[in-house]
Amino acid sequence: MNTNNIEIRKVIIYFIKIFKNARCLFVNKSFKGITVLSAARKRISWTFDTFRHICVSFSGGKDSTVLLHLVAESARRQKRKISVLFIDWEAQFSLTIEHIEKMKHLYADVIDNFYWVALPMTTVSGVSQHEPEWVAWAPGAQWVRKPPHGAITDESFFSFYKHAMTFEEFIPAFSRWLTKKNGDYSQIILVGIRADESLHRMMAISSHSKLRYADDKPWTTASVEGTYYTAYPLYDWKASDIWTYCAKENKAYNSLYDLMYQAGVPLGSMRVCEPFGPEQRRGLWLYHVLEPDTWERMCYRVAGANSGACYGSQSGEFFALHKSITKPEHHTWESYAYFLLESMPEHTAEHYRNKLAIYLKWYLEHDWPHGIPDEQEKDLGCKDIPSWRRICKTLIRNDFWCQLLSFSPNAPRHYKRYLERMKQKRQQWGII
Repeated sequence: MNTNNIEIRKVIIYFIKIFKNARCLFVNKSFKGITVLSAARKRISWTFDTFRHICVSFSGGKDSTVLLHLVAESARRQKRKISVLFIDWEAQFSLTIEHIEKMKHLYADVIDNFYWVALPMTTVSGVSQHEPEWVAWAPGAQWVRKPPHGAITDESFFSFYKHAMTFEEFIPAFSRWLTKKNGDYSQIILVGIRADESLHRMMAISSHSKLRYADDKPWTTASVEGTYYTAYPLYDWKASDIWTYCAKENKAYNSLYDLMYQAGVPLGSMRVCEPFGPEQRRGLWLYHVLEPDTWERMCYRVAGANSGACYGSQSGEFFALHKSITKPEHHTWESYAYFLLESMPEHTAEHYRNKLAIYLKWYLEHDWPHGIPDEQEKDLGCKDIPSWRRICKTLIRNDFWCQLLSFSPNAPRHYKRYLERMKQKRQQWGII
């Protein structure tokens, strides 16, 4: 068997494993004789029959909009009330805000609580090494826009809220708070994500190791403490299903998508989310084109916004979004990584050194006792294949939390203590 056939066989085996793990996904309309719309309505009906309190996570994007339509319709039929959670990232298209307001008004009869959160919240910024994070609604800042009337701006509103906490901290804390507020554990949050958006989302939904409400409900997730649940009723929809539903049912949607279409954005690349992350920065140019006034305020508000818009979609040595990066000929990837660290602001470089020390230490104790290789085949892909080239991609990409290296964000309130602890450990290890 030649080398090409061996590689093809490896790829086939890899996808067979994925499909086996995700076999619960392949219960689509052709296999079960039911449309995705009918299946979603059945799932939503089940949530109303099973839980006393239902909250919809709403972003103003196409998927969460369809989810809110379906949940609100079911609530009307069953004469029930729902809650809605919307995280306002301050730097957002005005059309998205108008759409949020429209949906809030459209279903006011069934929405008991609309949690429009406009609190200081920290998120990563992939457009600046000087300010690798930014805080939406930061006190004293010149905001991109003012919070709307009725938005939650009082930091004491939620008992769990910590100033400038991250989205990843806020969501589970909000879920626990809502469960406690309602006085029982019959609480579920519905989220409009689809498995075909990414491999990560597909595996998150289909994983057999995760906690669920029941084995026959693979589209649900249970919290570790068992106090609340999350469900994904649209998990088996495709983007074409979303737009077919909006057209056939004549449902309201965010008109920003019309402008995206006119601007030439591919259907699969249309996103409504916070704008400055390493992946999201590829869409910054749209603000410049579609809402120049908003874009001007964003450039004043967030360091590096303009460079992110100019170079966010380029490959090579700047931002390194694609599966190819370059380096100076006289450098190895290891020496180039050290060069990149030396070129950064000290506080940013120190942050990366801490992450890389943990990363290198782990591999020294496991698969690579003599150190990770300079480069490996497929080390720039989704799977974390260790190499100095992958580390360079992480640094060039401005991946502040090193998600390419399988790290998760640190909790801001523990970060100072983390820095002190890592300083001691690095001295002990003699790494970086």
